[in-house]
Formats: sequence, C-alpha cells, structure tokens
Amino acid sequence: MASATKVVVMNAPKDSVMSVLTNYDGYSEFMDGVTAVSVISRDGNIAKVEYRINLIKKFSYILNLVEEENKLSWTFDEGDLFSVNSGSWELKDLGDGTTEVTYNVEVDIRVKMMGKGMIVKKLTEVQLPSLLRAVDERAQAI
Repeated sequence: MASATKVVVMNAPKDSVMSVLTNYDGYSEFMDGVTAVSVISRDGNIAKVEYRINLIKKFSYILNLVEEENKLSWTFDEGDLFSVNSGSWELKDLGDGTTEVTYNVEVDIRVKMMGKGMIVKKLTEVQLPSLLRAVDERAQAI
C-alpha cells in the first residue's frame, strides 16, 4: 500500500477550489490521464462517481465522495484495479484570495502484476504534483 500527503497554497479562493473539485464531470477536461467521469448517484452531499483512467493502463473505479464545507473525502467502492483508494482534499481559506490545500491519498492495487509498484508510485508521487497544479490553474480560471 502507498500513501501520500501534500500541502500547497493555491492562488484561488476556497470556494473556487471546491467548485473545481466537486465538478466531477469536468475532470477529463483538465486532469491528465482522466478520460471520463460520471456521477452515478447523488444524495445531498454524498456522491457515487465512476472514473475512467488511462495511466500506464486503462482502468476504471467507483468512489463514494462526501462533500463538506472545507473538505472533500472519498472511499473506494469498486473497480478493476484498486483494492484501496481513499483520501481527502482539505481546504483552508487564507483570507487573501488563496487557499491552503492538503491532499491525502492511500492506494493499493488488487492484483499481483508486473509493474504494480510503478503504477502505485505514478499515482501517488509522479501524478500528484501535476494534479495539484491542474486544480490550481482551473480554480484560478473561474
């Protein structure tokens, strides 16, 4: 299992960052490797969302997301690659139009396969800075 935590300051207001994070259908427009995202169901602040990814290999998974005022958290529901995929985005308004963002993720892959370690490393270490940058740029644009 691999986990990662990263804290960055985004140059956008907290509400803009949260708007980007909760617009799941828009992820494929700006997140590298995301080919499609669809909301399966929504009940208040809880969403079940399917992600289709092309990152080293194609795979899909479903997450259960909980949207709070300053936090978006998720747990793994089902998929063809992960056995664990949980984490959160925690947002703190810094009062000057910027937002401190803490991103936490924990992943593990279900199957024993060649390249398993490479996939987990790419998801937690290589892709993370790109993901954070993409969210920041998108939030600044709205």
